[in-house]
Amino acid sequence: MAKNGYICAKLNSLMTLTSTNSATKLRVSQMAENLIGSEIIRIAAEINELMKQGQKVYNLTIGDFDSNIFPIPGFLKEEIKVALDNNQTNYPVANGMLELRAAVAHFLQRVQGVTFDNEEILISAGARPLIYSLYMAVIDPGDAVIFPTPSWNNNHYCHLSGARPIMIETRAENNFMPTADEIRPHIQEATLLALCSPLNPTGTTFTKEGLEAICDLVVEENNRRGPDQKPLYLMYDQIYWALTYGETKHYDPISLRPELRDYTIFIDGLSKTFAATGVRVGWAFGSKYIIDKMKSILTHVGAWAPKAEQIATAKFLKNDGEVDTYLETFKDQWLF
Repeated sequence: MAKNGYICAKLNSLMTLTSTNSATKLRVSQMAENLIGSEIIRIAAEINELMKQGQKVYNLTIGDFDSNIFPIPGFLKEEIKVALDNNQTNYPVANGMLELRAAVAHFLQRVQGVTFDNEEILISAGARPLIYSLYMAVIDPGDAVIFPTPSWNNNHYCHLSGARPIMIETRAENNFMPTADEIRPHIQEATLLALCSPLNPTGTTFTKEGLEAICDLVVEENNRRGPDQKPLYLMYDQIYWALTYGETKHYDPISLRPELRDYTIFIDGLSKTFAATGVRVGWAFGSKYIIDKMKSILTHVGAWAPKAEQIATAKFLKNDGEVDTYLETFKDQWLF
């Protein structure tokens, strides 16, 4: 018995040594080796753990909602159930169900006053795959991306795509929004300008004059560039825009400067406007040429929104009364 025990102990020791040695030989890409997880998601997980332990926490970390206080629209919930009952659980089309893209186009035209057709809209599982696919579609390793700090995760998307980040440190006197004067010294070296309004995490927004000045910079820069150069693209993340209220107005680049239409890609979705962070339906819209490239990238990622949720969202966004009633109620609850 002692001998057998000795043999087992030696085998265990050898297996441990072998495992340790093989682990030290493992190598990954430089991108993966130096990638860190999203800081805001890590902090949110820590906060959620404290809340599970019974501590009273006002959680303002990740832009999520307590679904017991702010549930998703009842109409949307019921339509998701109907779609599931009808076994709508197979693959959707790669760029999003046609009826959903048409409903998004209807919603954008009615509520925001911008017009895009079905082929200029891309659906995915929330906004993140859309941001990732835009970076991968327009950025070559070493290209520069301008974005404000603080901002949400642009540093990580730069890392994933091999971009060179140019960070504009915002100031309280400018409402923590980047200004044209701050961007101007870097504009000629950039491939992408990443803007967000209302800005995550500050909640502040561009003034009309402030955004116009930045738009004029982008127009001027694209007029300067030759035909063999990539243009300067503008990512406009407006996922919180429909929650603006009171004297705060939402402005967007192409409404202010229509000549930016070919160069601007909008990021938007259900997550914030309809308290539907876990439903995972997001949309991008802009130049069909760029949208098609983003779609091709996402076909290899498989980041489509679930089919049942797409069908339900299409019905919801076409129901103007349900949309308006929910938004009015949502804003009243926040104001209270």
